[in-house]
Amino acid sequence: MSLLGRFALVGNSLPRRCGIATFTTDLQKAIESLPARERCCIVAMTDDGRAYDYPPTVRLQIDDRRLEDYERAALILNRSRCEVVSLQHEFGIFGGEAGSHILALTSRLSMPLVTTFHTVLERPTPAQRRVVGEIVEASARVIIMAEKGRELLRTVYQVGEEKIAVIAHGTPDSPFVEPDEAKRALGFAARPVILTFGLLSPSKGIEVMIDAMPEILKTSANAVYVVLGATHPNLVRDQGEAYRNSLMARVRAHGIESHVVFLDRFVDQATLLRFISMCDVYATPYLNETQMTSGTLAYSFGLGKAIVSTPYWHARELLGDGRGVLVPFGDVAALGRETAALLSDGPRRLAMRQRAYAEGRPMTWPRIAERYCALFESVGAGARDRHVLRMGGDTSAARRGSQAVRAAPLGHLLSLCDDTGLLQHAVHSVANRSHGYCTDDNARALLLACSLDRAGEAPLPQSLTSRFAAFLQHAWNPDIRRFRNFMGFDRRWLDESGSEDCHGRALWALGECARSDHDGSRRRWAADLFAEALPVVESFHSPRAWSFTLLGLDGYCAAGADNAAARLMRERLAERLDAMLAAVETPGWEWFEEGLAYDNARLPQALIVTGCSIGSSRHLDAGLRSLRWLMRLQTTPTGRFRPVGSMSFGASRTHPLAFDQQPLEAAASISACLAAWRAEGDDLWRVHSQRAFGWFFGSNDLSLPLVDLAPGSCRDGLHPDRPNENRGGESVVSYLLSLTEMRQLDGSSIPRPTRQPRLTAGVNDLA
Repeated sequence: MSLLGRFALVGNSLPRRCGIATFTTDLQKAIESLPARERCCIVAMTDDGRAYDYPPTVRLQIDDRRLEDYERAALILNRSRCEVVSLQHEFGIFGGEAGSHILALTSRLSMPLVTTFHTVLERPTPAQRRVVGEIVEASARVIIMAEKGRELLRTVYQVGEEKIAVIAHGTPDSPFVEPDEAKRALGFAARPVILTFGLLSPSKGIEVMIDAMPEILKTSANAVYVVLGATHPNLVRDQGEAYRNSLMARVRAHGIESHVVFLDRFVDQATLLRFISMCDVYATPYLNETQMTSGTLAYSFGLGKAIVSTPYWHARELLGDGRGVLVPFGDVAALGRETAALLSDGPRRLAMRQRAYAEGRPMTWPRIAERYCALFESVGAGARDRHVLRMGGDTSAARRGSQAVRAAPLGHLLSLCDDTGLLQHAVHSVANRSHGYCTDDNARALLLACSLDRAGEAPLPQSLTSRFAAFLQHAWNPDIRRFRNFMGFDRRWLDESGSEDCHGRALWALGECARSDHDGSRRRWAADLFAEALPVVESFHSPRAWSFTLLGLDGYCAAGADNAAARLMRERLAERLDAMLAAVETPGWEWFEEGLAYDNARLPQALIVTGCSIGSSRHLDAGLRSLRWLMRLQTTPTGRFRPVGSMSFGASRTHPLAFDQQPLEAAASISACLAAWRAEGDDLWRVHSQRAFGWFFGSNDLSLPLVDLAPGSCRDGLHPDRPNENRGGESVVSYLLSLTEMRQLDGSSIPRPTRQPRLTAGVNDLA
């Protein structure tokens, strides 16, 4: 373990008074508060001639004017065996022209560098452009906090899309509360409160709000505008308190001294949260459109406040589509009119607050820390594997990486197949004919055949793909318009109708076959049978059957068979899942049912895929929200994947038991997480999928592999004391489907994400 910690953050640190210091300190605390308890230190930039009483988490200091301090810090970081360095970049905190001294550190690091750009300039000077270019070149990944920043990095600085990650600034994870109690505690009881907080400077437009107060007082006679924050230290150094004094003179000129309160303080987070809780409307009337990010805006939005703002870049992204109110720059009349309207309309204000709070949940510090750690882990693991492979050695991480790109081994699968289809079970690795066949496994096998039909894969023999298709055709019972499920080895059906889930799984395989089978005749067959078997789903009650059908509809509609009946069914099933989630979920239980069962991740996957396909952010957000909850539940404190065990199936709202763990759950989690990654580009989803894939190879509670690589066999799961040696159809197809998906991910043959999170705004400071 590194003497400094696994990760090191380079930036300002509290008690230095600035937004970068607040950000770096909060990120460090959030990372160390995660269940995995990652060690993370701060390398603090100290402005020349100043001294701060830093906490123990600050392990190194760099005098921003002393070039040798940067070089010394790089040497200490390299010797410490720290795995990833995270640079918080802002031009003003480093010495040299355009902050160029920082290059003496970044150019000497032996571990991966991840840089967060808190400001991205649209019109950089040549020196600024050079510094940014060299930092980007030295960085494994770069993080920005707004989509505008991504656009500028791509177009102005020519940074490749694959190198950029968008991660919002964190916000405190506080409850949604009414303002009355905080008002009483702070001395503003029964008064409508407008708030602006942060370090005072002329760019904040506070004078515009002061000029708007007389208009606001016409309809809210008891309103008060609270301006919370010390004057920016640089402004005090250069001008003293001249700016603050000019604002106070402006208040006196309007005769509104009892309606504007200046609180000249740099407050701690607990005090700040009380003030935010108190306000009815938060105002950011900034004067400059090119404000990339605003910490004050992010905090207030994340805590569920109604916001009136000018349309600077960050505000346009965060408050668009009715999530807040935007007014023109410097428009006193509009600012007064819109603020007064919000203060006098309680229901509208409450609705805006509730929406902001709900949509701000992904911005809470625990979630942001997870995303940072996921990205750190991704670049760190990549660097370790490249080093191992260069040196000719081996590590478990490198082995898992190589497994993800090897061609699918089909020997064991072929040994379980005969001229009827895929047999259900095995005794160890020997096919067990006494249990016959089932539609569930043959549908999964057809999905695998379709997956292997993609470019770069070795396809299954066409005779075998045809056999799986023929099994589904024979399983179809036209008399009752349902699929049978179980067939004996003597080819006699053991049921007239399988379960709703069996029917849905058959539709999923048919829909995917209609989309991606290379054989045109078989695609048409699949589409026809899909259309014939779809209508009965209207009467189903199983959420998994709905989900499997939605996954099939994604393929069926993409294949050009998008008809009115299919569209209507897709909308109805997605609405049912959405409504089920809304009816059951509560804080701490963000799930569709009162308990957990099998194939859990397919429910959020269906909503994610459907939301992306039909352009429904509501369905997409519901899927992402529930999947985040499920994956947190399936991640141990040490960062391993632990699927929901079968002993927990049906138990009501209990923490899931660890055993028995089954390949089906790992495969479902991998597919769902990759769907989420394609939807929003969050690297945490890639890490979740890699962890779930590692479960097959021994990154599990027993530290035992489920897979034998050469034949491609897979044990049926983990008991508390041993693996289940049944290497039957379900387990081998689950593994091979996961292997194919991870192979496509590592080989970059799946599409890059096309949709980014709606909430991509961050902060460059809390000023």
